[in-house]
Amino acid sequence: MNAITGIPQGTDLRAEIDRLRKERNAVILGHYYQKPEIQDLSDFVGDSLELSRKAAETDAEVIAFCGVRFMAETAKILSPEKIVVLPDMDAGCSLEDSCPPAQFKAFREAHPDHIALSYINCSAEVKALSDIIVTSSSAEMILSQIPRDQKIIFGPDKHLGGYLKRKFNRDMLLWPGVCIVHEAFSETELLKLKAQHPDAPIAAHPECPPYIVDHADYVGSTSGILQYARTMPGDTLIVATEPHIIHQMRKSVPDKNFIGAPGADGNCNCNICPYMALNTMEKLYLSLRDLQPRIEMEEGLRLAAKKSLDRMLEMASGTVGKGDVGNR
Repeated sequence: MNAITGIPQGTDLRAEIDRLRKERNAVILGHYYQKPEIQDLSDFVGDSLELSRKAAETDAEVIAFCGVRFMAETAKILSPEKIVVLPDMDAGCSLEDSCPPAQFKAFREAHPDHIALSYINCSAEVKALSDIIVTSSSAEMILSQIPRDQKIIFGPDKHLGGYLKRKFNRDMLLWPGVCIVHEAFSETELLKLKAQHPDAPIAAHPECPPYIVDHADYVGSTSGILQYARTMPGDTLIVATEPHIIHQMRKSVPDKNFIGAPGADGNCNCNICPYMALNTMEKLYLSLRDLQPRIEMEEGLRLAAKKSLDRMLEMASGTVGKGDVGNR
């Protein structure tokens, strides 16, 4: 018996997870940034909102979300009748942490003539304070439907907001949040890598800083980058997002070469999301066995948060999990 986890020595975790999946009538969701072993056993692998919508369409009674807390909250918002477990409740997000609800509320109140577009990487409380939620795949379509004279607050990701602001010449107040993973890429090291592979295009997530995005041949959501990898000309791609997406790229197009964009130390280890890494096979097993830790949400908060999500789906439902924020 492992004294820390309470799991008997020699337990076949994959077999036990499969057994519990059936017993619990559970669906396992794996984000693209999860370890390959978790991606490979998940019922669905994808971006956060795409996964929550797929789970909502199933008859599963339990959702085990291998991702981070705001993603599991979104699953609960869309599937209130289902039990939602997160293998590690400490799996947070630097963007969510950067935007405390009380501060965001005060910011909104200080700018009453602005509407709030909030990136999905935020808490349920911030979603409830927002007018429209956006994803990296729906942001452009939603922005195109908002009159140019309408003032906008965009949070919590200043880099995604800044990319949209520059591309569409829109006047937006940006909340100063960043993703610590995408912030870690180094322009100097990226240019060194590009010099070694001059014919390789660069695909970047818009959570990256401008000095990375400006070198990209393609800018898009994680799903968009995966689709670009499948259809791009050439055989080598430099990937500027969390490197675990490369597992899906190699499975999808094994004849191509994918290189993770480096961090300041010359490798991409610093770009592995520390929050996503908290989910392990052991914790997934325990969460299915014990149905804990569980996402609970007061109904008033759930309905308020769902309103901004519903608005996004009304405006751009066809983009979820499919689109991107466009080529440069």
